[in-house]
Amino acid sequence: MTYQFTIIVPVYNEEENLQRVESELLKYLKIATVSTSVLFVNDGSVDNSQAIIETICERNDAFEFILFKQNRGLSAAIKAGFEHVDSELVGYIDSDLQTSPEDFNKLLEHINSYELVTGVRSNRKDSFVKNMSSKIANGIRRAFTHDGMDDTGCPLKIIKTDYAKRIPMFRGLHRFLPAMIMLQNGRVTQIPVQHFPRIAGTAKFGLWNRLLGPLMDCFAYLWMKKKYINYDIEKSSKQHL
Repeated sequence: MTYQFTIIVPVYNEEENLQRVESELLKYLKIATVSTSVLFVNDGSVDNSQAIIETICERNDAFEFILFKQNRGLSAAIKAGFEHVDSELVGYIDSDLQTSPEDFNKLLEHINSYELVTGVRSNRKDSFVKNMSSKIANGIRRAFTHDGMDDTGCPLKIIKTDYAKRIPMFRGLHRFLPAMIMLQNGRVTQIPVQHFPRIAGTAKFGLWNRLLGPLMDCFAYLWMKKKYINYDIEKSSKQHL
């Protein structure tokens, strides 16, 4: 079957969440406004995540997986997903399910007018330290990128796949997806989505990842922006049969 939309689910040691991920995504597939598949990207988990993922994929035709030999980080998992899919649209959601798959339909309402639609988490159910560090990091990032986004860390996004495949991602750059789409002259917007507390597993990001790491990544983004190659072909002699 050919799918219009693929949901990437990065996974790193999330064995406690994966059965719920399967259940919630199956519910979403029944109400999705476009034909949708799911791609697990196992980022070198050392718990029982892979065995659970394989069982899920065996019993659901719309689910498949990629397994890394070793842990490479969230940006690598997202990039591998982008490279693997062949659907017109690609998105992702974290396996902790602090955002809801059903909100993909809210983002899909706007994707025809934009190249990237990202969620912005309303009434975040995180700790005070996590919320404040995220706000500070987002403010610093906006000052560097001028992307106008309030919550680039929101793990609920949809991108037109041809744009996603051209993103030259490196470690930490998942926070700069809107800015990287804008470098391609793509249009971006943000839509409020639901947010829920984590109920199983452990968070993979600490204060360094949320605040100091993103500050360093801003300088990497500035280097990337300066060196980024972008062009549009007006005409070609190649004939398409």
